[in-house]
Amino acid sequence: MITVFTAKKIITMNPSWPEATAIAVRDGRILEVGTLDSLQLWLDSDEHEFNHEYAEKIIMPGLIDPHLHPMMAAVLLPMQFITGLEWKFPWETVKATTTPQDYEVELRRGHENTAEGKPFFTWGYHMHWHGDMSRELLDNIFKDRSAVVWQRSFHEVYLNSAMMAHLGMEQEEVKGSPQINYEKGHFYENGLGYAIGKLNQLIMSPEWIQLGLERVMQVAHFGGHTTVGDMAVGIFDFDLEWQAAINIMEKSDAPFRVLCVPHETRVNFMAGGGEQGLDFVKDLPDRNTSQFRFAKKIKLFTDGAFFSQLAMMQDPGYIDGHLGEWLTPPERYEASARIYWNAGFEIHVHCTGDLGLELALDTLEKLQWERPRFNHGYTIEHFGFSTQEQIHRIKALGANVSANVYYLHELSAAYSRDGVGVERSSQMGRLGSCEREDILISLHSDFPMAPAMPLHNAWVACTRENCEGDVVAVNERVSLDTALKAITINAARILGLENETGSLRAGKKADFAILDKDPYETGGEGLKEINIEATVFEGRIFPI
Repeated sequence: MITVFTAKKIITMNPSWPEATAIAVRDGRILEVGTLDSLQLWLDSDEHEFNHEYAEKIIMPGLIDPHLHPMMAAVLLPMQFITGLEWKFPWETVKATTTPQDYEVELRRGHENTAEGKPFFTWGYHMHWHGDMSRELLDNIFKDRSAVVWQRSFHEVYLNSAMMAHLGMEQEEVKGSPQINYEKGHFYENGLGYAIGKLNQLIMSPEWIQLGLERVMQVAHFGGHTTVGDMAVGIFDFDLEWQAAINIMEKSDAPFRVLCVPHETRVNFMAGGGEQGLDFVKDLPDRNTSQFRFAKKIKLFTDGAFFSQLAMMQDPGYIDGHLGEWLTPPERYEASARIYWNAGFEIHVHCTGDLGLELALDTLEKLQWERPRFNHGYTIEHFGFSTQEQIHRIKALGANVSANVYYLHELSAAYSRDGVGVERSSQMGRLGSCEREDILISLHSDFPMAPAMPLHNAWVACTRENCEGDVVAVNERVSLDTALKAITINAARILGLENETGSLRAGKKADFAILDKDPYETGGEGLKEINIEATVFEGRIFPI
């Protein structure tokens, strides 16, 4: 049976055949894109039906976020969100909490509203809005109730004394660990792994993950996604994560597919480093299902969290003189990258600061000298701070950029006052330069680091308007067409799925987003006002 969807306009993201008004689908794939007249030969060949429900709407390819974290989000979404900016979810809108006094009020309210005997978890704390955080402060508020404050970056947690005792934490266990402040109850970057190992008994429980993954499915659908990249599988527990995703999301008929990329550090912890880790990763595609799959990709890390100001910066660094953190020491990063490069893997590297980016590019240059590769897929993930000179190197070395441009929206004003100054803060997410160099660009949310709303993130890339209403570094804006490619066909290219999705043409999966407005009419300034009314995933309609 052929189904023909009609629309006021179909935006194909295929430059050879950019617009249409009808699209024929059979067995989840596109037969032809065109008009009712041009599709007639197909209709004469098989039984068919017409779907005119969206005849006055706009159809474009299903939106793609090539870098988010379903399991991380599943862990955080059951928590109480207390955030510096407003967050909109299908089930609630979280209002902004912008002062330390209001943050403490929200913590106390959360304590009062949590059932007796239950621990309290919150996510979204950020020093810029909420002031200092410590074990002592949490002890004062929560007394004997176990409590966890998860920092906005996800890379940090603060625990009160009751929670540390409940988890059986001992100071001797972490003695000498450079990224743990036991007295303060503060566990960050690699020290977070220790805390997660203890917290898993709570945050990886079947009930917690069931609720969290159900909310992840709502969030992804709400944003118009039909494909996402899970860019760090194994953060918590590899096998538990995989089974939960299959048992809950796939069996619930989630209206999107997930391309899974393993977290190299966690692979080493679980399977052993070097060749042992490589052997483990090579076998992962044997697990593939119709909606969850691994490819020949690996996620590596250079420097620390952007939201925590732990990105590694070149001179002159941070105004207050503090230093960032390496997630992977440079010598180990190079050794790990070499193993996967020589095995033909596409490397996705978490880079937030310009010094972290320099390490990633220096390593790529060495690897290209040792074993040249074309179309190698080495992708800079996040792309917070950079220099103009590094843009030229990215192009020359054949790398891609997958950017979290929401950094600019939420943090450029704050970091200009308390971070690195106006010049560098204004140039976060230097995407206009990438566009001029013809570097492959995609936009991602890193959800829950940014809202999983691709059209909103495309709006940020087009306007460079921050949360205080200022427009910064206008020369780093991207064109509307580049922004839309960055959440469709170019995002598919980043994931290696461009032959399957990302544009609307004969032979591809029938993945659509149904919009109430035409983005080419609203322009970049109007992207965030467009409503997504439904998605079509492999030919099946999923209203929002």
